[in-house]
Amino acid sequence: MFTGLVQGAAKVTDIAPREKDGARLTLSHPLLATARPGDSIATNGCCLTVVDPKGQQASFDLLAETLRLTNLGDLRPGATVNIEPSLLPTDRMGGHFVTGHIDGCGEVAFFDQDGADWRLDIKAPEPFLRHVVRKGCVAIDGMSLTVADLIPGGFRIWIIPHTLEVTNLSHRKTGDRVNLESDLLAKYAEKLLGKA
Repeated sequence: MFTGLVQGAAKVTDIAPREKDGARLTLSHPLLATARPGDSIATNGCCLTVVDPKGQQASFDLLAETLRLTNLGDLRPGATVNIEPSLLPTDRMGGHFVTGHIDGCGEVAFFDQDGADWRLDIKAPEPFLRHVVRKGCVAIDGMSLTVADLIPGGFRIWIIPHTLEVTNLSHRKTGDRVNLESDLLAKYAEKLLGKA
């Protein structure tokens, strides 16, 4: 479980195919210096398990399905990813409950500065948009963000300069794929109401 409050933008040092399928992803960031085998780290919102920590680097094994269904399959050495260690019982609860189980990918439809802040429009699949409401929560590449408006085929987010500075958003451009996770409460409500 995570909060969606990204704690760093890690550098991809390697992504290498495994012998049969999938890949091994290696990241570098000072936050990873305390990582232990078995720890969960949200990486662009995907809950991944540390398998080989070494100093400020940690490696993760990715399933072929993960590469296919998320933007982790788009990664190359030198790219940056948002990271967040799993939530501890003693942590302050900011953001919202994020599971690290990606619902699908969206696409950056518009991203540019507007005054002091930045406007981010995300195009998303219709099944995902069922769970998106104005002023509700959504996780984009693991970032807990507030939906400002619903727009045709997607939704709008406003980004403050601090978020741009501490996440990988500064590297995003129109057409990029982003990982999406809708609000867990919306999914449970839909299931309980028999509409899933």
